[in-house]
Amino acid sequence: MTMIITPGHITLAQMRQLHTTPTQVALDPAALPGIAASAALVHKAAQGGDAVYGVNTGFGKLANQRIAQADLETLQLNLLRSHAVGVGEPMAEPVVRLILLTKAASLARGYSGIRQVVIDRLFAFYNLGITPVIPCQGSVGASGDLAPLSHLCLPLIGEGEVFFQGTRMPAAQALQQTGLEAIRLSAKEGLALINGTQVSTALAIHALLVTERLFEAAVIAGAVTLDAARGSDGPFDARIHEVRGQPGQIDCAAAYRGLTAGSEIRKSHLEGDDRVQDPYCLRCQPQVMGACLDQMRYATQVLVREANAVTDNPLVFAETGTLLSGGNFHAEPVALVADALAVVIAEIGAISERRVAMLVDTVTSRLPAFLTPEPGLNSGFMIVHVTAASLASENKSLAHPASVDSLPTSANQEDHVSMATFAARRLQAMLRNTEYIVAIELLSAAQGIEFLRPLKSSAVLEGILKLVRTESPAMMVDRSLAGDMERVRSLVSEGRIGLAGEARIGELNALHLG
Repeated sequence: MTMIITPGHITLAQMRQLHTTPTQVALDPAALPGIAASAALVHKAAQGGDAVYGVNTGFGKLANQRIAQADLETLQLNLLRSHAVGVGEPMAEPVVRLILLTKAASLARGYSGIRQVVIDRLFAFYNLGITPVIPCQGSVGASGDLAPLSHLCLPLIGEGEVFFQGTRMPAAQALQQTGLEAIRLSAKEGLALINGTQVSTALAIHALLVTERLFEAAVIAGAVTLDAARGSDGPFDARIHEVRGQPGQIDCAAAYRGLTAGSEIRKSHLEGDDRVQDPYCLRCQPQVMGACLDQMRYATQVLVREANAVTDNPLVFAETGTLLSGGNFHAEPVALVADALAVVIAEIGAISERRVAMLVDTVTSRLPAFLTPEPGLNSGFMIVHVTAASLASENKSLAHPASVDSLPTSANQEDHVSMATFAARRLQAMLRNTEYIVAIELLSAAQGIEFLRPLKSSAVLEGILKLVRTESPAMMVDRSLAGDMERVRSLVSEGRIGLAGEARIGELNALHLG
């Protein structure tokens, strides 16, 4: 089934579907008149005598250099070639597909002065599975993601490299195999293609969608740990959270109540337990995770807006016959929410690591030391916790805000930049670290509950424990848990932990971002 893309109205649900399942897409025909009108205005400006930035002038600091009409096509060609100077490993194909989609949709808003044939070619690349090779480093997030977008668009003119049918190859070869011809760019089209925030935005959206799955798994892991430590569910009482009024906190508290409802373990220590209050890592889960959820929701709003935005320069307003130079290419909105997501990811890992530390400590958990029946002879989960601590510490360094840094470029013409591309790109390493931490918590909590048997947790959490146990049996004598950690991390990253909980309670649905 083909998904119709209406420029300016792409939803997070659509991007989530396209991110996980390659789907054929088509441009809404209602966009065609606007595309044609803006392209006609640029063509008219190219024929005129007035200097128009990006049409018949140089770029950046060279904007004062006038270009002869006979050289306008060469100007656009040179722009793509000279700006394709990225370095590093290729970006992941799901990210590049999001870049293709959002770039095409932005240009199709009809404010870029680019011909329909160019936009159609971007859609064709998406539908045919031609994925340009984009080095991951080399953008400062203003004036747009110039280097990576140049690598994205070189294949349109038959240059650069692509991934096609599982093989990395010259773009010209992929065009030949699919029967496509290289495009000759007209005035302003090269600039419109590479001037924009689509790379930073796609990287951030990719991270947001992965964070959504991680967040659900972390909430579930925290609920399992609560039972393993025989903690109280009193702090999740709805009245506590209603009087504060923070929506994320209210929703998370409801999720914890739903996850733990009916636990035999909880009922077993309602009387005779001399502990008055649990550690913060148990008691304050709704407050911490709820604050993270609110930040994720705000990031969603900003990134969906940006995915639908027109962010090149100059902009073409065909209805008034005006070309306006501005700064929509500056990716500060993306940089700031990417930095906020970095803090969220670090905090998810930080409180999860604290729960692991609590479980292996016999004083705080009242479980056998390091979760092994014979501590001393066996080390149990001692060094598993060390791994979680090392990853949590690494995340703290990676969470340093990228947006506060700026280095002037283009001979000080572009004197303040966002660093949004790195801000979004570094989230991938943080997500992987935190997936491991949450996996370690799930393994630790599952091990803790082994010492409470034959008591059972809630029906929901017993389903989660069964899923974890399919990948990792209980450890009563020492063995390497490296493979177990990897397999359970896969459950987290693939969203299977969240889905296992969602299938049983509706409260987890409130944690979705839209």
